Amino acid sequence: MSSYPVPSCAVPVCAGMMIAVPLELASSPLKSGRDLGDADRSALVVGGTERIRTGGAVVFCKVVAVAKAQVKRDGQVRAKGSPVHHATLGPLEDRPGTGVIGGIAGRAPLGARFVKGQRERLLARAFMIRVIVLMTLMPAARPGDVIAALAGDLALVPWARPWRPASGRAAGDWRNALGPVPLEELRDLVLGSAWREHRDQGCPGAVTIGTRRPLKAGSLDGTLLRVPDTPANRAFFGTVGTGDDSGPYPCLRALPLTCCSCRALFAMPHGPAVIHGFRS
Repeated sequence: MSSYPVPSCAVPVCAGMMIAVPLELASSPLKSGRDLGDADRSALVVGGTERIRTGGAVVFCKVVAVAKAQVKRDGQVRAKGSPVHHATLGPLEDRPGTGVIGGIAGRAPLGARFVKGQRERLLARAFMIRVIVLMTLMPAARPGDVIAALAGDLALVPWARPWRPASGRAAGDWRNALGPVPLEELRDLVLGSAWREHRDQGCPGAVTIGTRRPLKAGSLDGTLLRVPDTPANRAFFGTVGTGDDSGPYPCLRALPLTCCSCRALFAMPHGPAVIHGFRS
């Protein structure tokens, strides 16, 4: 089996460079041979190489992606695929569960009017769902900046085909093609998980009222959210503050229900700010 030659001197290495290691060579350095656990503060090592000794110069790398390799004729090692197939929201996906967003994306049809979905190099269903979620945490950022933030270090990987953040127009087309159903399904799963967790395990600092039949206290706080000013939104949501629908923005009315102690969100009924012709 062919192997790479051992250089006579150390290869120049700087921050931001990528090092590709065959997956089967990633090894635990522990003398017992067991896999690293959460309590272990150690890096993995490359099997078959000389043992690392105290004081030796070592390149520490962060695992960015595990992907299939593509080797060029001149020896260049690149990764097959795209950041859109590897990016996640990290700890934010712990509550809905691993693979939930991928499952929702797999069931989500794309509106053929906006995108065909046959080429998923710059954007993909699951990636776009994550972008929309992240946009709520980065409200002042442009779509391209949100996409770049979600990709993170994945953008530094030498992909077989160069990747760049999709344009704002492309992101808008994918958002329209997905529609509201996948995000509503994700919302229901997240809120349902929070509700069941508090129902079964409870909240350590929960506020209860009553002794014979104690009830957990929740918090309700109505709010108005602006939505894009389009004729369709004005007709559906309406505006507030005026009697002739001349308000500057259509508004959505929401009523978040949260835990008084930990502020976990249980539900958020929402709808038009104007109902049956009545305005606030």
